[in-house]
Amino acid sequence: MKKIHSLLCLLLLVAAFSSCESNDDNSNSGPNDETFTQNFGNSVNRDFIGQVVDTDNNPLQGATVKIGSSTVQTDVNGIFIINGANVYQRFAYITATKAGYIDGSRSMVPTTGKNNVKIMMIPNTPLETIQSGVSSEVALPSGTKVVFDGAFEDANGNDYSGSVQVAMFHLLPSDENISKLMPGMLYAQTETNQQAVLETFGMLNVELRGSGGQKLNIKEGHTAEITLQIDNSQISSAPSSIPLWHFDETKGYWKEEGVATKVGNKYVGEVSHFSWWNCDAPFPLVTLTVTIVDANGNGISNVGVGLIANGNTWPVMGYTNNDGLISGLVPSNQTIVLNVYPDYYSCNTSNIIYTTSIGPFTANTTLPNIVINNSPTTMSSNVVGNLVKCDNTNVTNGYVILSRAGGYSVSPVTNGAFSFNEIYCPSNTQFTLKGFDMENLQTTDSIAYNFTAPITNIGNLQACTAVDEFISYQIDNNTPVFLIQQVNGAIEGQIPTSVILTLNGYNSNQNGLYIWGNTATPGIYTTTQFSIEGSGVGYIGSSTTNTIQFNLNQFGAVGQYIDMTFSGTYTDSNGVHTLTGVAHVIRDN
Repeated sequence: MKKIHSLLCLLLLVAAFSSCESNDDNSNSGPNDETFTQNFGNSVNRDFIGQVVDTDNNPLQGATVKIGSSTVQTDVNGIFIINGANVYQRFAYITATKAGYIDGSRSMVPTTGKNNVKIMMIPNTPLETIQSGVSSEVALPSGTKVVFDGAFEDANGNDYSGSVQVAMFHLLPSDENISKLMPGMLYAQTETNQQAVLETFGMLNVELRGSGGQKLNIKEGHTAEITLQIDNSQISSAPSSIPLWHFDETKGYWKEEGVATKVGNKYVGEVSHFSWWNCDAPFPLVTLTVTIVDANGNGISNVGVGLIANGNTWPVMGYTNNDGLISGLVPSNQTIVLNVYPDYYSCNTSNIIYTTSIGPFTANTTLPNIVINNSPTTMSSNVVGNLVKCDNTNVTNGYVILSRAGGYSVSPVTNGAFSFNEIYCPSNTQFTLKGFDMENLQTTDSIAYNFTAPITNIGNLQACTAVDEFISYQIDNNTPVFLIQQVNGAIEGQIPTSVILTLNGYNSNQNGLYIWGNTATPGIYTTTQFSIEGSGVGYIGSSTTNTIQFNLNQFGAVGQYIDMTFSGTYTDSNGVHTLTGVAHVIRDN
Protein backbone atom coordinates (compact mmCIF):
# COMPACT_ATOMS: atom_id res chain seq x y z
CA MET A 1 0.00 0.00 0.00
CA LYS A 2 1.32 3.40 -0.92
CA LYS A 3 1.70 5.69 2.05
CA ILE A 4 1.81 9.46 1.54
CA HIS A 5 4.00 10.92 4.25
CA SER A 6 2.50 14.38 4.12
CA LEU A 7 1.18 16.37 7.06
CA LEU A 8 0.92 13.34 9.27
CA CYS A 9 4.04 12.05 10.95
CA LEU A 10 2.71 8.90 12.57
CA LEU A 11 5.67 7.20 14.19
CA LEU A 12 5.46 3.42 14.36
CA LEU A 13 5.92 1.72 17.77
CA VAL A 14 7.02 4.87 19.59
CA ALA A 15 5.41 7.54 21.68
CA ALA A 16 5.60 10.76 19.71
CA PHE A 17 6.92 14.04 20.99
CA SER A 18 4.47 15.19 23.65
CA SER A 19 5.22 18.89 23.36
CA CYS A 20 6.06 20.33 19.98
CA GLU A 21 4.95 23.90 20.49
CA SER A 22 7.37 26.81 20.58
CA ASN A 23 9.16 27.37 23.85
CA ASP A 24 8.02 30.85 24.89
CA ASP A 25 10.62 30.98 27.64
CA ASN A 26 13.45 30.70 25.14
CA SER A 27 14.78 34.23 24.67
CA ASN A 28 17.68 33.34 22.37
CA SER A 29 17.38 34.83 18.90
CA GLY A 30 19.57 32.18 17.28
CA PRO A 31 20.08 28.42 17.58
CA ASN A 32 21.72 27.26 20.79
CA ASP A 33 21.98 23.53 21.50
CA GLU A 34 22.44 23.97 25.23
CA THR A 35 19.23 25.92 25.74
CA PHE A 36 17.34 23.90 23.11
CA THR A 37 17.95 20.62 24.93
CA GLN A 38 16.21 22.07 27.98
CA ASN A 39 13.01 21.14 26.14
CA PHE A 40 13.91 17.46 26.61
CA GLY A 41 13.42 17.32 30.40
CA ASN A 42 15.57 15.58 32.99
CA SER A 43 17.83 12.55 32.52
CA VAL A 44 16.06 9.22 33.06
CA ASN A 45 16.82 5.53 32.57
CA ARG A 46 14.68 3.70 30.02
CA ASP A 47 14.55 0.23 28.43
CA PHE A 48 14.65 -0.43 24.68
CA ILE A 49 14.12 -3.36 22.35
CA GLY A 50 14.40 -3.09 18.60
CA GLN A 51 15.46 -4.47 15.26
CA VAL A 52 17.88 -3.26 12.58
CA VAL A 53 17.11 -4.38 9.00
CA ASP A 54 18.25 -3.64 5.45
CA THR A 55 16.06 -2.11 2.74
CA ASP A 56 14.67 -5.56 1.88
CA ASN A 57 13.60 -5.94 5.52
CA ASN A 58 16.24 -8.61 6.17
CA PRO A 59 17.76 -8.51 9.67
CA LEU A 60 21.27 -7.07 9.99
CA GLN A 61 23.51 -8.95 12.39
CA GLY A 62 26.48 -7.20 14.01
CA ALA A 63 25.19 -3.63 13.69
CA THR A 64 26.42 -1.42 16.54
CA VAL A 65 23.51 0.23 18.35
CA LYS A 66 24.13 3.08 20.78
CA ILE A 67 21.72 4.80 23.17
CA GLY A 68 23.33 7.32 25.49
CA SER A 69 26.45 5.67 26.84
CA SER A 70 25.14 2.12 26.24
CA THR A 71 26.33 0.14 23.22
CA VAL A 72 25.39 -3.36 21.99
CA GLN A 73 25.58 -5.47 18.84
CA THR A 74 22.51 -6.81 17.06
CA ASP A 75 22.07 -10.57 17.03
CA VAL A 76 21.33 -12.94 14.13
CA ASN A 77 17.77 -11.53 13.95
CA GLY A 78 18.96 -7.93 13.97
CA ILE A 79 17.51 -7.61 17.47
CA PHE A 80 19.03 -5.55 20.26
CA ILE A 81 18.03 -5.00 23.89
CA ILE A 82 19.36 -2.15 26.01
CA ASN A 83 18.02 -1.79 29.53
CA GLY A 84 18.58 1.22 31.75
CA ALA A 85 19.88 3.50 28.98
CA ASN A 86 20.40 7.09 30.12
CA VAL A 87 18.20 9.38 28.00
CA TYR A 88 15.99 12.44 28.45
CA GLN A 89 12.39 12.31 29.64
CA ARG A 90 11.13 13.55 26.28
CA PHE A 91 13.94 12.66 23.91
CA ALA A 92 16.00 9.57 23.17
CA TYR A 93 18.41 9.21 20.27
CA ILE A 94 19.29 5.73 18.98
CA THR A 95 22.02 5.21 16.38
CA ALA A 96 22.97 2.15 14.32
CA THR A 97 26.21 1.73 12.38
CA LYS A 98 27.51 -1.10 10.22
CA ALA A 99 30.24 -1.27 7.59
CA GLY A 100 28.80 -0.94 4.10
CA TYR A 101 25.71 1.00 5.19
CA ILE A 102 24.74 4.62 5.71
CA ASP A 103 24.48 5.36 9.43
CA GLY A 104 20.91 4.86 10.66
CA SER A 105 19.13 6.43 13.60
CA ARG A 106 15.83 6.95 15.35
CA SER A 107 14.71 9.68 17.74
CA MET A 108 11.72 9.21 20.01
CA VAL A 109 10.06 10.13 23.26
CA PRO A 110 10.90 7.23 25.58
CA THR A 111 8.16 5.73 27.72
CA THR A 112 8.24 3.41 30.69
CA GLY A 113 8.33 -0.28 29.80
CA LYS A 114 10.07 -1.52 26.68
CA ASN A 115 10.42 1.12 23.98
CA ASN A 116 10.17 -0.48 20.53
CA VAL A 117 12.52 0.71 17.78
CA LYS A 118 12.97 -0.27 14.13
CA ILE A 119 15.77 1.11 11.97
CA MET A 120 16.17 0.35 8.27
CA MET A 121 19.73 0.87 6.99
CA ILE A 122 20.56 1.94 3.44
CA PRO A 123 23.49 0.30 1.56
CA ASN A 124 26.36 2.73 1.04
CA THR A 125 26.76 2.07 -2.67
CA PRO A 126 28.80 4.62 -4.65
CA LEU A 127 26.81 6.08 -7.53
CA GLU A 128 29.70 7.75 -9.30
CA THR A 129 33.39 8.63 -8.89
CA ILE A 130 34.43 12.24 -9.52
CA GLN A 131 37.71 14.17 -9.23
CA SER A 132 38.60 17.02 -6.93
CA GLY A 133 39.55 20.34 -8.46
CA VAL A 134 36.91 20.29 -11.18
CA SER A 135 33.18 20.99 -11.22
CA SER A 136 31.13 17.78 -11.37
CA GLU A 137 27.48 16.79 -11.51
CA VAL A 138 26.15 13.53 -10.02
CA ALA A 139 22.51 12.70 -10.84
CA LEU A 140 19.90 10.04 -10.13
CA PRO A 141 17.53 8.87 -12.90
CA SER A 142 14.68 10.88 -11.33
CA GLY A 143 16.50 14.16 -11.94
CA THR A 144 17.63 14.61 -8.35
CA LYS A 145 21.25 15.75 -8.52
CA VAL A 146 24.18 17.50 -6.84
CA VAL A 147 26.63 19.90 -8.49
CA PHE A 148 30.05 20.08 -6.80
CA ASP A 149 32.62 22.86 -7.34
CA GLY A 150 35.51 20.43 -6.78
CA ALA A 151 36.71 21.59 -3.33
CA PHE A 152 36.76 18.88 -0.64
CA GLU A 153 38.29 18.31 2.78
CA ASP A 154 38.74 15.35 5.13
CA ALA A 155 37.29 14.95 8.62
CA ASN A 156 40.19 16.92 10.11
CA GLY A 157 39.64 19.90 7.83
CA ASN A 158 42.63 19.16 5.56
CA ASP A 159 42.31 19.82 1.84
CA TYR A 160 41.72 16.65 -0.18
CA SER A 161 42.99 16.00 -3.70
CA GLY A 162 42.11 12.91 -5.71
CA SER A 163 39.14 10.74 -6.63
CA VAL A 164 35.87 11.09 -4.69
CA GLN A 165 33.25 8.33 -4.48
CA VAL A 166 29.73 9.79 -4.24
CA ALA A 167 26.86 7.80 -2.75
CA MET A 168 23.37 9.36 -2.98
CA PHE A 169 19.94 8.36 -1.71
CA HIS A 170 16.76 10.35 -2.36
CA LEU A 171 13.98 9.51 0.12
CA LEU A 172 10.55 10.41 -1.25
CA PRO A 173 7.63 11.28 1.05
CA SER A 174 5.56 8.54 -0.64
CA ASP A 175 8.08 5.82 0.30
CA GLU A 176 6.20 3.33 2.46
CA ASN A 177 9.29 2.84 4.63
CA ILE A 178 10.04 6.52 5.20
CA SER A 179 9.56 6.34 8.98
CA LYS A 180 12.15 3.53 9.15
CA LEU A 181 14.62 4.98 6.64
CA MET A 182 14.80 8.62 7.65
CA PRO A 183 17.15 9.68 10.44
CA GLY A 184 15.75 10.73 13.83
CA MET A 185 12.16 11.89 13.50
CA LEU A 186 10.56 14.99 11.97
CA TYR A 187 11.45 17.19 14.92
CA ALA A 188 13.59 20.28 14.42
CA GLN A 189 15.35 23.33 15.79
CA THR A 190 14.55 26.51 13.87
CA GLU A 191 16.95 29.36 13.16
CA THR A 192 15.34 31.20 16.10
CA ASN A 193 15.93 28.25 18.43
CA GLN A 194 12.27 27.21 18.50
CA GLN A 195 10.87 23.69 18.31
CA ALA A 196 9.16 22.66 15.10
CA VAL A 197 7.51 19.60 13.57
CA LEU A 198 8.15 19.22 9.87
CA GLU A 199 6.21 18.29 6.75
CA THR A 200 8.73 16.74 4.40
CA PHE A 201 8.87 17.32 0.66
CA GLY A 202 11.82 14.99 0.25
CA MET A 203 15.16 14.10 1.84
CA LEU A 204 18.61 13.61 0.31
CA ASN A 205 21.58 11.79 1.77
CA VAL A 206 25.01 12.29 0.20
CA GLU A 207 28.15 10.56 1.44
CA LEU A 208 31.62 11.32 0.08
CA ARG A 209 34.61 8.99 0.38
CA GLY A 210 38.23 9.46 -0.64
CA SER A 211 40.43 6.96 -2.45
CA GLY A 212 41.44 5.47 0.92
CA GLY A 213 37.84 5.10 2.11
CA GLN A 214 38.05 8.13 4.39
CA LYS A 215 35.02 10.35 4.87
CA LEU A 216 35.08 13.66 3.01
CA ASN A 217 32.94 16.78 2.94
CA ILE A 218 32.64 20.05 1.08
CA LYS A 219 35.57 22.35 1.83
CA GLU A 220 34.75 25.06 4.36
CA GLY A 221 33.69 28.24 2.59
CA HIS A 222 32.41 26.36 -0.47
CA THR A 223 28.94 25.11 -1.38
CA ALA A 224 27.22 22.53 -3.55
CA GLU A 225 23.92 22.91 -5.41
CA ILE A 226 21.29 20.26 -4.69
CA THR A 227 18.22 19.59 -6.85
CA LEU A 228 15.44 17.38 -5.46
CA GLN A 229 12.63 15.97 -7.57
CA ILE A 230 9.27 16.79 -5.91
CA ASP A 231 7.00 13.80 -5.39
CA ASN A 232 4.13 13.79 -7.90
CA SER A 233 1.59 13.76 -5.08
CA GLN A 234 2.98 17.02 -3.70
CA ILE A 235 3.69 19.15 -6.79
CA SER A 236 0.42 21.09 -6.55
CA SER A 237 0.82 21.79 -2.82
CA ALA A 238 4.57 22.45 -2.80
CA PRO A 239 5.31 26.10 -1.86
CA SER A 240 7.43 28.30 -4.14
CA SER A 241 10.20 28.38 -1.53
CA ILE A 242 10.83 26.14 1.44
CA PRO A 243 13.30 26.02 4.33
CA LEU A 244 16.21 23.60 4.11
CA TRP A 245 17.10 21.51 7.15
CA HIS A 246 20.13 19.31 7.83
CA PHE A 247 20.18 16.42 10.27
CA ASP A 248 22.63 16.80 13.15
CA GLU A 249 24.02 13.27 13.51
CA THR A 250 25.43 14.11 16.96
CA LYS A 251 22.29 15.65 18.46
CA GLY A 252 19.62 13.61 16.72
CA TYR A 253 17.34 16.35 15.37
CA TRP A 254 16.99 18.57 12.28
CA LYS A 255 18.37 22.12 12.09
CA GLU A 256 17.18 24.90 9.81
CA GLU A 257 19.83 26.17 7.39
CA GLY A 258 19.01 27.90 4.13
CA VAL A 259 16.15 27.93 1.64
CA ALA A 260 15.27 25.94 -1.50
CA THR A 261 13.36 27.40 -4.45
CA LYS A 262 10.79 25.59 -6.57
CA VAL A 263 11.89 25.35 -10.20
CA GLY A 264 9.32 23.42 -12.23
CA ASN A 265 8.85 20.11 -10.43
CA LYS A 266 12.07 20.34 -8.42
CA TYR A 267 13.50 22.16 -5.41
CA VAL A 268 16.93 23.77 -5.85
CA GLY A 269 19.16 25.06 -3.06
CA GLU A 270 22.75 25.46 -1.89
CA VAL A 271 24.33 23.56 1.01
CA SER A 272 27.68 23.93 2.73
CA HIS A 273 28.15 20.36 3.97
CA PHE A 274 26.62 16.91 3.66
CA SER A 275 24.78 14.43 5.80
CA TRP A 276 20.99 14.35 5.34
CA TRP A 277 19.21 17.39 3.88
CA ASN A 278 15.47 17.89 4.01
CA CYS A 279 13.06 20.23 2.18
CA ASP A 280 10.49 20.80 4.91
CA ALA A 281 7.72 23.20 5.85
CA PRO A 282 7.14 23.78 9.58
CA PHE A 283 3.53 23.04 10.38
CA PRO A 284 1.44 23.44 13.57
CA LEU A 285 0.68 20.01 14.94
CA VAL A 286 -0.58 18.32 18.07
CA THR A 287 0.11 14.90 19.55
CA LEU A 288 -2.55 12.23 19.06
CA THR A 289 -2.48 8.97 21.01
CA VAL A 290 -4.58 5.98 19.97
CA THR A 291 -5.00 2.61 21.68
CA ILE A 292 -6.59 -0.36 19.91
CA VAL A 293 -8.09 -3.01 22.23
CA ASP A 294 -10.16 -6.18 21.99
CA ALA A 295 -13.54 -6.75 23.61
CA ASN A 296 -11.82 -7.56 26.92
CA GLY A 297 -9.80 -4.36 26.94
CA ASN A 298 -6.51 -6.01 26.00
CA GLY A 299 -4.29 -3.97 23.67
CA ILE A 300 -4.00 -5.47 20.17
CA SER A 301 -0.51 -5.40 18.65
CA ASN A 302 0.56 -5.04 15.02
CA VAL A 303 -2.71 -3.67 13.59
CA GLY A 304 -2.57 -0.87 11.07
CA VAL A 305 -3.77 2.61 11.98
CA GLY A 306 -4.23 4.84 8.94
CA LEU A 307 -4.87 8.58 9.13
CA ILE A 308 -6.10 10.62 6.16
CA ALA A 309 -6.04 14.42 6.30
CA ASN A 310 -5.59 17.54 4.19
CA GLY A 311 -7.31 16.05 1.15
CA ASN A 312 -4.89 13.14 0.75
CA THR A 313 -6.12 9.98 -0.95
CA TRP A 314 -3.96 7.45 0.87
CA PRO A 315 -3.56 7.04 4.61
CA VAL A 316 -0.38 7.50 6.58
CA MET A 317 0.12 4.09 8.18
CA GLY A 318 1.55 3.02 11.49
CA TYR A 319 1.30 -0.20 13.48
CA THR A 320 0.45 -0.63 17.13
CA ASN A 321 2.99 -1.89 19.65
CA ASN A 322 2.51 -4.82 22.03
CA ASP A 323 0.19 -2.71 24.21
CA GLY A 324 -2.01 -1.70 21.27
CA LEU A 325 -0.64 1.84 21.48
CA ILE A 326 0.47 4.23 18.77
CA SER A 327 1.11 7.96 19.06
CA GLY A 328 2.01 10.54 16.50
CA LEU A 329 1.85 14.12 15.35
CA VAL A 330 -1.23 15.24 13.43
CA PRO A 331 -2.23 18.61 11.96
CA SER A 332 -4.13 20.85 14.31
CA ASN A 333 -7.50 22.31 13.32
CA GLN A 334 -8.26 19.65 10.71
CA THR A 335 -10.77 16.83 10.48
CA ILE A 336 -9.02 13.48 10.04
CA VAL A 337 -10.31 10.09 8.90
CA LEU A 338 -8.99 7.27 11.10
CA ASN A 339 -9.06 3.72 9.72
CA VAL A 340 -8.03 0.51 11.47
CA TYR A 341 -6.75 -2.34 9.31
CA PRO A 342 -5.95 -5.96 10.21
CA ASP A 343 -2.31 -7.02 10.28
CA TYR A 344 -0.73 -5.84 7.02
CA TYR A 345 0.66 -9.20 6.01
CA SER A 346 -1.96 -11.75 7.03
CA CYS A 347 -5.08 -10.07 5.67
CA ASN A 348 -6.11 -7.89 2.77
CA THR A 349 -5.27 -4.34 3.84
CA SER A 350 -8.24 -3.00 1.87
CA ASN A 351 -10.36 -4.62 4.57
CA ILE A 352 -11.06 -1.71 6.91
CA ILE A 353 -12.31 -3.13 10.19
CA TYR A 354 -13.04 0.24 11.82
CA THR A 355 -13.38 3.81 10.56
CA THR A 356 -14.31 7.15 12.09
CA SER A 357 -13.73 10.88 11.68
CA ILE A 358 -11.79 12.65 14.41
CA GLY A 359 -10.76 16.21 15.15
CA PRO A 360 -10.20 19.02 14.65
CA PHE A 361 -7.75 19.15 17.57
CA THR A 362 -6.32 22.27 19.16
CA ALA A 363 -4.33 20.50 21.89
CA ASN A 364 -2.59 17.18 22.53
CA THR A 365 -5.30 14.51 22.60
CA THR A 366 -5.67 10.92 23.79
CA LEU A 367 -8.68 9.25 22.18
CA PRO A 368 -10.88 6.82 24.11
CA ASN A 369 -9.88 3.21 23.45
CA ILE A 370 -11.00 1.90 20.07
CA VAL A 371 -12.59 -1.52 20.58
CA ILE A 372 -12.29 -4.14 17.83
CA ASN A 373 -14.79 -6.96 18.25
CA ASN A 374 -14.41 -10.40 16.65
CA SER A 375 -16.16 -10.89 13.32
CA PRO A 376 -16.34 -13.54 10.60
CA THR A 377 -13.35 -11.92 8.86
CA THR A 378 -11.15 -10.89 11.79
CA MET A 379 -10.44 -12.50 15.15
CA SER A 380 -8.13 -11.62 18.04
CA SER A 381 -6.06 -13.95 20.18
CA ASN A 382 -3.85 -13.40 23.21
CA VAL A 383 -0.75 -15.58 22.71
CA VAL A 384 0.81 -16.24 26.11
CA GLY A 385 3.68 -18.39 27.30
CA ASN A 386 6.92 -18.61 29.22
CA LEU A 387 10.52 -18.68 27.98
CA VAL A 388 12.98 -20.69 30.05
CA LYS A 389 16.71 -21.42 29.97
CA CYS A 390 18.42 -24.76 29.49
CA ASP A 391 18.19 -25.36 33.26
CA ASN A 392 14.43 -24.64 33.21
CA THR A 393 14.75 -21.32 35.09
CA ASN A 394 13.04 -18.29 33.62
CA VAL A 395 14.84 -16.20 31.01
CA THR A 396 15.26 -12.71 32.45
CA ASN A 397 16.92 -11.02 29.47
CA GLY A 398 15.44 -12.17 26.22
CA TYR A 399 12.62 -11.97 23.73
CA VAL A 400 10.26 -14.00 21.57
CA ILE A 401 9.55 -13.35 17.89
CA LEU A 402 6.09 -14.16 16.49
CA SER A 403 6.22 -14.51 12.70
CA ARG A 404 3.39 -14.97 10.23
CA ALA A 405 2.93 -14.47 6.49
CA GLY A 406 5.90 -12.15 6.16
CA GLY A 407 5.15 -10.04 9.23
CA TYR A 408 6.42 -10.29 12.76
CA SER A 409 6.01 -9.01 16.32
CA VAL A 410 8.57 -8.99 19.12
CA SER A 411 7.74 -9.45 22.80
CA PRO A 412 10.37 -8.93 25.48
CA VAL A 413 10.15 -11.39 28.37
CA THR A 414 9.40 -10.38 31.95
CA ASN A 415 10.82 -13.05 34.24
CA GLY A 416 10.19 -15.52 31.45
CA ALA A 417 6.65 -14.43 30.57
CA PHE A 418 5.77 -13.20 27.08
CA SER A 419 2.51 -12.26 25.40
CA PHE A 420 1.15 -11.07 22.07
CA ASN A 421 -2.42 -9.92 21.47
CA GLU A 422 -2.94 -10.00 17.72
CA ILE A 423 -5.66 -9.78 15.11
CA TYR A 424 -5.70 -12.60 12.58
CA CYS A 425 -7.84 -13.86 9.72
CA PRO A 426 -9.72 -17.15 10.25
CA SER A 427 -8.43 -18.26 6.84
CA ASN A 428 -4.80 -17.70 7.87
CA THR A 429 -4.19 -18.84 11.44
CA GLN A 430 -0.65 -20.23 11.38
CA PHE A 431 2.30 -18.51 12.99
CA THR A 432 5.68 -19.47 14.42
CA LEU A 433 7.46 -18.55 17.63
CA LYS A 434 11.18 -18.40 18.29
CA GLY A 435 12.63 -17.45 21.65
CA PHE A 436 16.06 -16.04 22.49
CA ASP A 437 17.98 -15.99 25.76
CA MET A 438 20.23 -12.94 25.35
CA GLU A 439 22.17 -13.59 28.56
CA ASN A 440 23.30 -17.10 27.62
CA LEU A 441 23.07 -16.76 23.82
CA GLN A 442 20.67 -19.66 23.55
CA THR A 443 17.65 -20.01 21.29
CA THR A 444 14.63 -22.17 20.65
CA ASP A 445 13.73 -23.68 17.31
CA SER A 446 11.16 -21.89 15.18
CA ILE A 447 8.01 -23.73 16.23
CA ALA A 448 4.68 -23.67 14.36
CA TYR A 449 1.37 -22.87 16.02
CA ASN A 450 -2.15 -21.78 15.12
CA PHE A 451 -4.13 -18.94 16.65
CA THR A 452 -7.10 -19.89 18.77
CA ALA A 453 -9.58 -17.36 20.18
CA PRO A 454 -9.57 -15.84 22.69
CA ILE A 455 -6.30 -17.30 24.07
CA THR A 456 -3.48 -19.30 22.50
CA ASN A 457 -1.68 -20.82 25.47
CA ILE A 458 1.82 -21.84 24.42
CA GLY A 459 3.11 -23.11 27.74
CA ASN A 460 6.88 -23.20 28.11
CA LEU A 461 9.51 -22.67 25.43
CA GLN A 462 13.06 -23.74 26.22
CA ALA A 463 15.88 -21.61 24.83
CA CYS A 464 18.57 -24.22 24.49
CA THR A 465 20.25 -24.52 21.11
CA ALA A 466 21.45 -28.07 21.70
CA VAL A 467 17.83 -29.27 21.86
CA ASP A 468 16.27 -29.90 18.45
CA GLU A 469 13.13 -31.74 19.62
CA PHE A 470 11.27 -31.86 22.92
CA ILE A 471 7.97 -32.25 24.72
CA SER A 472 7.24 -29.94 27.64
CA TYR A 473 4.26 -29.62 29.95
CA GLN A 474 3.20 -27.88 33.13
CA ILE A 475 0.53 -28.91 35.64
CA ASP A 476 -1.09 -26.03 37.55
CA ASN A 477 1.72 -23.77 38.79
CA ASN A 478 4.18 -26.59 39.32
CA THR A 479 7.69 -26.62 37.85
CA PRO A 480 7.59 -27.18 34.08
CA VAL A 481 8.70 -30.64 32.91
CA PHE A 482 10.92 -30.91 29.83
CA LEU A 483 11.30 -34.22 28.03
CA ILE A 484 14.34 -34.25 25.75
CA GLN A 485 15.35 -37.94 25.80
CA GLN A 486 13.98 -40.71 23.60
CA VAL A 487 11.69 -38.22 21.88
CA ASN A 488 9.73 -39.87 19.09
CA GLY A 489 7.00 -39.02 16.63
CA ALA A 490 5.41 -41.69 14.49
CA ILE A 491 2.27 -42.85 12.74
CA GLU A 492 0.67 -46.21 12.38
CA GLY A 493 -1.75 -47.13 9.61
CA GLN A 494 -2.39 -45.36 6.34
CA ILE A 495 -2.94 -41.63 5.71
CA PRO A 496 -5.68 -40.50 5.56
CA THR A 497 -7.96 -43.54 5.94
CA SER A 498 -6.70 -45.00 9.22
CA VAL A 499 -3.97 -43.43 11.29
CA ILE A 500 -2.72 -43.35 14.83
CA LEU A 501 -0.34 -40.48 15.57
CA THR A 502 1.95 -40.97 18.58
CA LEU A 503 4.29 -38.53 20.34
CA ASN A 504 6.36 -39.45 23.36
CA GLY A 505 9.47 -38.48 25.32
CA TYR A 506 11.35 -38.90 28.61
CA ASN A 507 13.82 -37.02 30.79
CA SER A 508 16.68 -38.03 33.08
CA ASN A 509 14.29 -38.61 35.99
CA GLN A 510 12.36 -41.07 33.82
CA ASN A 511 9.38 -38.74 33.71
CA GLY A 512 7.56 -39.41 30.49
CA LEU A 513 4.54 -38.39 28.46
CA TYR A 514 2.67 -40.23 25.73
CA ILE A 515 0.22 -38.52 23.36
CA TRP A 516 -1.80 -40.37 20.73
CA GLY A 517 -4.67 -39.61 18.42
CA ASN A 518 -6.62 -40.77 15.39
CA THR A 519 -5.61 -38.06 12.92
CA ALA A 520 -2.51 -36.49 11.38
CA THR A 521 -4.37 -33.58 9.79
CA PRO A 522 -3.47 -30.18 11.28
CA GLY A 523 -6.38 -28.75 13.21
CA ILE A 524 -7.90 -28.23 16.64
CA TYR A 525 -9.13 -31.32 18.51
CA THR A 526 -10.46 -32.42 21.90
CA THR A 527 -10.04 -35.55 24.00
CA THR A 528 -12.45 -37.33 21.66
CA GLN A 529 -9.57 -37.43 19.13
CA PHE A 530 -6.44 -37.30 21.33
CA SER A 531 -5.43 -38.72 24.70
CA ILE A 532 -2.51 -38.18 27.09
CA GLU A 533 -0.88 -40.47 29.61
CA GLY A 534 2.22 -39.86 31.65
CA SER A 535 4.02 -38.82 34.82
CA GLY A 536 1.96 -36.52 36.98
CA VAL A 537 -1.03 -36.34 34.65
CA GLY A 538 -2.13 -39.95 34.78
CA TYR A 539 -4.54 -40.78 31.97
CA ILE A 540 -6.51 -38.02 30.28
CA GLY A 541 -9.08 -39.28 27.82
CA SER A 542 -12.56 -38.47 26.61
CA SER A 543 -14.64 -37.16 29.51
CA THR A 544 -17.08 -34.33 30.13
CA THR A 545 -14.77 -33.10 32.90
CA ASN A 546 -11.74 -32.83 30.63
CA THR A 547 -11.45 -29.66 28.51
CA ILE A 548 -7.98 -30.26 27.05
CA GLN A 549 -7.66 -28.79 23.55
CA PHE A 550 -5.06 -30.19 21.16
CA ASN A 551 -3.81 -27.91 18.41
CA LEU A 552 -1.94 -29.95 15.79
CA ASN A 553 -0.21 -27.04 14.06
CA GLN A 554 2.09 -28.90 11.69
CA PHE A 555 2.55 -32.46 10.47
CA GLY A 556 5.72 -32.69 8.42
CA ALA A 557 7.17 -35.39 6.23
CA VAL A 558 9.58 -37.97 7.67
CA GLY A 559 12.54 -36.06 9.09
CA GLN A 560 10.51 -32.88 9.49
CA TYR A 561 8.65 -31.57 12.51
CA ILE A 562 5.36 -32.43 14.12
CA ASP A 563 4.23 -29.41 16.18
CA MET A 564 1.42 -29.56 18.71
CA THR A 565 0.25 -27.47 21.65
CA PHE A 566 -2.26 -28.57 24.25
CA SER A 567 -3.98 -26.72 27.06
CA GLY A 568 -7.05 -26.86 29.24
CA THR A 569 -8.28 -28.55 32.42
CA TYR A 570 -8.68 -32.14 33.56
CA THR A 571 -10.04 -33.81 36.67
CA ASP A 572 -8.47 -36.54 38.79
CA SER A 573 -8.97 -37.78 42.35
CA ASN A 574 -7.32 -34.61 43.71
CA GLY A 575 -9.62 -32.21 41.87
CA VAL A 576 -9.42 -30.01 38.79
CA HIS A 577 -6.02 -29.15 37.29
CA THR A 578 -4.76 -26.97 34.46
CA LEU A 579 -2.39 -28.40 31.86
CA THR A 580 -0.36 -26.63 29.17
CA GLY A 581 2.20 -28.20 26.88
CA VAL A 582 4.22 -28.09 23.67
CA ALA A 583 5.43 -30.96 21.46
CA HIS A 584 8.13 -30.14 18.89
CA VAL A 585 9.07 -33.58 17.60
CA ILE A 586 10.88 -34.83 14.48
CA ARG A 587 8.74 -37.34 12.62
CA ASP A 588 10.45 -40.72 12.57
CA ASN A 589 8.17 -42.54 10.12
